[in-house]
Amino acid sequence: MSFHLPLPVVATALRPFYRLSLNARLPYTVQRALLDLGAPLQQVPAGAVVRPTSLAGRPAERITVGPTERRGAVLYLHGGAYTIGSLATHRSLAAHIARESGSVVYTLDYRLAPEHPFPAGLEDAVAAYMELNTEHGYETEQLAIAGDSAGGGLTVATARRLIDRHGVTPAALALIAPWVDPGRRDTSRDRDLVVNTAWSFDAAEKYLGNGDAHDPGYAPLHGNLAGLPPTLIHVGVDEVLYPQIMEFVDKLNESDVDVTLTEYARLWHVAHLQASLVREAADAVAELGAFLGSQMSVEPHPRHVG
Repeated sequence: MSFHLPLPVVATALRPFYRLSLNARLPYTVQRALLDLGAPLQQVPAGAVVRPTSLAGRPAERITVGPTERRGAVLYLHGGAYTIGSLATHRSLAAHIARESGSVVYTLDYRLAPEHPFPAGLEDAVAAYMELNTEHGYETEQLAIAGDSAGGGLTVATARRLIDRHGVTPAALALIAPWVDPGRRDTSRDRDLVVNTAWSFDAAEKYLGNGDAHDPGYAPLHGNLAGLPPTLIHVGVDEVLYPQIMEFVDKLNESDVDVTLTEYARLWHVAHLQASLVREAADAVAELGAFLGSQMSVEPHPRHVG
């Protein structure tokens, strides 16, 4: 049995937490520590097995719920504006995706800016996928990529590089509010419940370093999208990123990519992180997991509704 809190209660509690932790005036080391401090409030589902491992020389976790051997696998790339976020902050979400998709989920501690600007994180993600494919025995038909926010943008950039440089196409992409154009400054609002532009613009500059803001590895909205695998996108209608995500969806459609869009009127930016706390977030993760499982032709773990 699971217990969920009312959505407005959780939203009210999260607002001051995100305003405190996602603050451009705080050092990134402090922001990271604050998010890690709050991470244990987000629980993993019953039966989750979390095993520390490594991928492409970076720390990683292998997460399953139920049977620990699975045919399908998902490489999950966490959000955090390329400057924060960790295995701890996204462990609960990754475990819920593992349950709902019936697959193994690998989370990757890719290198973060400002210590490691673009393209360090992209290089880590591509290398991790290739290692799962070539050394862990996952065929590309059973190996998808998913990510949220910056991790969503990184997911698209990773898929593009895998296709163009390695001739490898992931089974599917699942994107939660993907940040596909970090260099954009023409936002219609300066904050939502989670994101504020003072913070995100600063992080985007730290991630870019000396790079080109129109490089599709940095901003996949500006790149070629043709040939990407089936893609699911989740976004809240009140998010700062909503306009650029809708532009991205339009470009995917124009590029003949099989894209499915789900918009949420009540959920905030990457509310999926609170799947253990909010029923609406759990339902969103269930849809995302079902999509991934169907694209990899794996059987999902039965949900425990209550």
